[in-house]
Amino acid sequence: MARIEGVNLPRQKRIEYGLTYIYGIGLKSSQDILHKLSIALDKRVKDLSDEEVATIQKEITNNYLTEGDLRKEIRQNIRRLQEINSYRGTRHKKSLPARGQRTKTNARTRKGPRKAGSAVALKRKVTKK
Repeated sequence: MARIEGVNLPRQKRIEYGLTYIYGIGLKSSQDILHKLSIALDKRVKDLSDEEVATIQKEITNNYLTEGDLRKEIRQNIRRLQEINSYRGTRHKKSLPARGQRTKTNARTRKGPRKAGSAVALKRKVTKK
């Protein structure tokens, strides 16, 4: 089993797709790493030798920001925006979209599930007697 940066790579997948299971490594980065190390893209993770796994590990550790360090940097960037009270920082604080998307409709991913009773359609109609 190949374990790189604390992530167990799926054994049956091709190595170019297996590396994308590491947070911070996408398909393009994965292909660049494998080209640089001259490892075939269609090789399966289970077929990698220990030396190849070690060279991939070394390449990722030296040249890429991944996993915990990347998450920490992203968190620090958001905290910095919030501390300087920038527009994007205030949007992050309020859990609203920060990149100009509309919020009248949609934005449910960022805002969470609808609050019960807040919709106008849910109000009871007054009937005349």
